[in-house]
Amino acid sequence: MRNWCRGLLGLRKERVLPRRSAKPGIGATIVCGDLRMTVQAGLGDELWHWLLEEGWRELTYRPDRRHYREIPSSWVTRLIDALPETRTMVMDAAVTRASMRPTLGDPNVLPSYVVRG
Repeated sequence: MRNWCRGLLGLRKERVLPRRSAKPGIGATIVCGDLRMTVQAGLGDELWHWLLEEGWRELTYRPDRRHYREIPSSWVTRLIDALPETRTMVMDAAVTRASMRPTLGDPNVLPSYVVRG
């Protein structure tokens, strides 16, 4: 109820971009807006600085209840292997292939053993 009132009265504030941080480790989650990707081996310092300039930050808040579109790991690999001149094009292609990953608490997602009828 309180959340609804804050939205109705316009008391909500946009979140500011978190502070820059050191390069995250393999397996860490980084986010930008409603996009999320998992850091893989091979993410160099130059690519990390480019991602920081694009607004990507490591997800440090737990539990995060926001919903993100997941960039496929195959496209993260392509981004790591891309030349600096083509990173923007590869990132744009990866964003178009990003999709919502179902969460455990989502009432619209049924377990695999439930038969829809």
